[in-house]
Amino acid sequence: QVQLVESGGGSVQSGGSLRLSCAVSGYAPGYTYLGWFRQAPGKEREGVAVIDSAGSTIYATSVKGRFTISLDNAKNTLYLQMNSLKPEDTATYYCAVDSSLTWYHTAAARPRFRGQGTQVTVSS
Repeated sequence: QVQLVESGGGSVQSGGSLRLSCAVSGYAPGYTYLGWFRQAPGKEREGVAVIDSAGSTIYATSVKGRFTISLDNAKNTLYLQMNSLKPEDTATYYCAVDSSLTWYHTAAARPRFRGQGTQVTVSS
């Protein structure tokens, strides 16, 4: 059973930075994709970034160039460095693990494992 625990959320002003962390335990081979999605009130869930076991990454157009996803295998921790934050980045951010990318591309698809979420609030 994979367990994911996010941390690092908070409140920042527009233009600020935050780094989210996701501690991964019980990781099992075959769950190739680790990533982040976000959910804001009244908005559709959005896949933010994903990294695979080879280190390849995918980013949402809305965050490309501002967010960086990384994985520290030694620490079993997934990160999301968020720079140049905008008010529209305000959401609850969740980390996720799955063997496919369906959850990333399709808002209605749930990832196999997800964390409890961490709130990010960006004020203008």
